[in-house]
Amino acid sequence: MDSWRKSPIAFLATYIPPIFWLLFFFLIPLTLIWGYSFSEKVGIVDIDLTWTFDNYARALDPLYLKILWKSLWMAAVTTAICLVIAFPVSLVITFAPQTTRNWLLMLVILPSWINLLIRTYALIAVLRTRGQLNFGLEWIWLKVDGLLQVFGLSLGKFQALELLYNNGAVVIGLVFVYLPFMVLPLFAALDRMDKSLMEASMDLGAGRARTIMNIAVPLALPGIISGIIITFIPSLGSYLTPDLLGGTDSQMIANVIERQFKSANDLPFGSALSFILLYATFFALALRSLLARRQQDRR
Repeated sequence: MDSWRKSPIAFLATYIPPIFWLLFFFLIPLTLIWGYSFSEKVGIVDIDLTWTFDNYARALDPLYLKILWKSLWMAAVTTAICLVIAFPVSLVITFAPQTTRNWLLMLVILPSWINLLIRTYALIAVLRTRGQLNFGLEWIWLKVDGLLQVFGLSLGKFQALELLYNNGAVVIGLVFVYLPFMVLPLFAALDRMDKSLMEASMDLGAGRARTIMNIAVPLALPGIISGIIITFIPSLGSYLTPDLLGGTDSQMIANVIERQFKSANDLPFGSALSFILLYATFFALALRSLLARRQQDRR
C-alpha cells in the first residue's frame, strides 16, 4: 500500500490518464444522459431538468414493451444458437494440437477485424433473393430435379427463399457477429479444464456424449455464463444489424432509441430507454456475480 508513496510521480503518470479518460469520456456523458432521462422537452432543442418519471412511464406503453420484449426474445435466441454452435467448436479447439489450435483461434477472431458494416453488407449479398445462398440452393434443386426426371418425377420450378428483411435475417446476422463472443470464453474455460477427467470418464465406460454433459459442461459453466452475458447484452443493444437486415417489423429497441435521438429529437425519452437497457445490463452482471459466488460457496 505504501509503494506508491515511494514514487508518486510514476503513480500519477500511470493512473491519472485512465481516470481522466473514464471521467470525461464515460462518467460525465453518462451522467448527462441520466439527467436527460428525468427531464422534459419544452422546445425544439430546449430541455428542462424537472426530475419527472414521465419518460420511464412512457416506456411502459404497450407499443414499446412489445418492442422491448421482441428485442429480449431475439437476443435470447441469438445467445442460445451461439451457445449450441460455440460449445462443440470450443471443444475441438481445446483438444486440437497447439499449431492447429492457433489457426482455429485465428479463424474465430479474424472476422472481428473486419468492419461490422462491411460484414453486414457481405451477409446481405449472401442472403438476398439472388444471392449466393439461393444460387446454391437452386443448383442443388436442379441437380435433384434432374435425377428425379429419370424416374418421371419433377420438383417443379425453384422458388427463391425470402431470407432478408425479417426476424430470421436479424438473428442470422446477430449470430454471425457475436459468435466469437461465445467461443472465446468457452475455450478459456475448457482449456483450464483437467482433460484427464474426460479421459477417465470414457475409460470407465461413459460415452462421449455422456462425458461431455457430465464432465465438460459443469467444468465449463463459468465460461458458459460469461459467454451468455457478453453475447446477450450486445445482442440486445444491437442497432446496425437489425437496421440493415430487418424489415419494418424487425426493429429492436436500439433502433427505437436511435429514432428518438435523431428523427424525433426527443432526448429525454431516448435517454430513458437507453438507461432501461443499462439497468438490464447491471441486472445481468449482478446475476452473473451471484451465480459465481454460489458456485464458489459450493466448492
